[in-house]
Amino acid sequence: MATPSLLALHRYPVKSLAGHAPDEAVVEPWGLAGDRRWLLTGADGAMLTQRSVPGLARLRAAPLPDGGIEVTAPGREPLRAGAPGPGATVPVQVFRDEVEAVPAGPAADAWFSALLGAGTRLLHLDDPAHRRPVDPAYGRPGETVGFADGFPLLLTTTASLDALNSWIAEGDHAHEGPLPMNRFRPNAVIGGTEPWEEDDWAAVRIGGVVFRVVKPCARCVITTTDQRTGERGREPLRTLARKRNAGGRLLFGQNLIPEGTGTLRLGDPVQVVARRPR
Repeated sequence: MATPSLLALHRYPVKSLAGHAPDEAVVEPWGLAGDRRWLLTGADGAMLTQRSVPGLARLRAAPLPDGGIEVTAPGREPLRAGAPGPGATVPVQVFRDEVEAVPAGPAADAWFSALLGAGTRLLHLDDPAHRRPVDPAYGRPGETVGFADGFPLLLTTTASLDALNSWIAEGDHAHEGPLPMNRFRPNAVIGGTEPWEEDDWAAVRIGGVVFRVVKPCARCVITTTDQRTGERGREPLRTLARKRNAGGRLLFGQNLIPEGTGTLRLGDPVQVVARRPR
C-alpha cells in the first residue's frame, strides 16, 4: 500500500464562502494562515453561514498579500477589503462562543448588503491568539481557534469519500452522487489510506507538523449543498445517517489541533504518530 500523503489543501478566508486551494500553507496555532479569519453577520448581528444562506457557496474569497481579501460573486464587481487596523470590536455569536471582532468598514458592508440584504456586515478576527478558546473538553489551556466551526483544521481522506460514494450509489438518491470532496469543506485531504482508517488516528505528522486528532466531525446540512450552485439535495446526510451514525451525530472527517507550526506542502508524507485505543 502506498504511503499516505497530502493531496490537497484548502483555505476559506471568509467563513462559509468558497475558498481556494494553495500548493502550500503555513500552519499557525489556530489553523492554516488566512483560514476563516473573516465572518459575515446579518441585520440581527448573528453569523451567516450556508446553513441558513446556501447561496454563500457561490461567493468566492481569496487572500491578498497584505492580509486582506478579494471576494467575487456572479455578475458583480469584485470587492477588495484590507485587514482593518486596531479599532473597536463588536461581539458576534459563533455557536456557543461570543467572539470579539473588528468591522471591515462601510464599503464592505454595502457590497455584501446589496447581495444578501440590508444590515449585512463583514467582520475580521484581529487577534486569533486570544479571542476564542478551543472547547476545553478537547483543547489544552491556551489553544484557540478562528471562525472555524470548532477546531483549527479538518482532515478528510479520499478513500473514505470513495466508500461513502459507493454507499450513495446503492441508495434511493443515487442520482445525487458521486459527491465531490468540496461538500465537506476540509483543510487537508489525504490519499493512500484505507477507508475510515482515520477513525483510529490519535495523532498524525503531515510533513514536519504534528497534529492531535481530537474528534470525528459531525456533519450538518451544508454537506447537502452543491458548492457550485448553492442548491440543496438529500445526500450525504441520508447515507451517513444509515452508515456513520454515532448517537445522532453523522460523521465524516476528523478535527485536528496543531502541536506546532510549520508549512504544509502538497505531496507531504503523512505518518500516524499515535492511534486511539480500541
